[in-house]
Amino acid sequence: MTIAKSLAVLSLALGLAGCVAPDTASRGNTPIQALTVPQSDVTQMRGPLVLQSQYIIDSVNIDVPRNLRVSEANVFHPNADIVWRGEPIGDRYAQIGAIFNEAFASATAKMHSGRHVAVDIRVSYFHCLTEKARYTFGGVHSMHFILTVRDAATGAVIDGPRKVSADVKAAGGAKAIAEEEAGVTQRVVVLRRLAEVLRRELSTPAVVAPNANVVSRFQTELLLPPSGTGQ
Repeated sequence: MTIAKSLAVLSLALGLAGCVAPDTASRGNTPIQALTVPQSDVTQMRGPLVLQSQYIIDSVNIDVPRNLRVSEANVFHPNADIVWRGEPIGDRYAQIGAIFNEAFASATAKMHSGRHVAVDIRVSYFHCLTEKARYTFGGVHSMHFILTVRDAATGAVIDGPRKVSADVKAAGGAKAIAEEEAGVTQRVVVLRRLAEVLRRELSTPAVVAPNANVVSRFQTELLLPPSGTGQ
């Protein structure tokens, strides 16, 4: 074979080799594609998650420590632990205690199954909007508390103590005024938020069977997104 023919054969062989995709690349991709299941299919197979009662609440103790600093200053953000303008000036500790008691009653009204427990709540921070903040930019109602759940019979701690945050966005300016006129006062907003958070903290997620007729254990049930959806 002449040198020219040898070069021609070699070029043809190299050209054919370049048309074939490397085996390692396709081998790595195929199994992943074959095992991938669309998230919508997973959700349909599993069904949604709902909150279900895990306790029967025998008692609750709500503590608003008197050493928390209260401010009535009408500035954007007073340096204090307690800032509350949703009610007339008075005993802010008592007002906040009443809010927590009312929210707790709402959150646990339909909890009738599970372990009998006693719940301790110690308020550590309750910082809502001043008049100046509410009628300008708005902000955040910031509410923090320490939650402890004890066995009702033995007193043994079964959950906590742990810090829980119940922060919620607070309207400002014209929107705040419109909410007030519609009956959505600051007290209504914080009550709803606290009840929502307390219900969540004292419940457990449960899977609902696909195509099931979901009847919520709580009238204001929270639906949880399937894990992995990033919602």
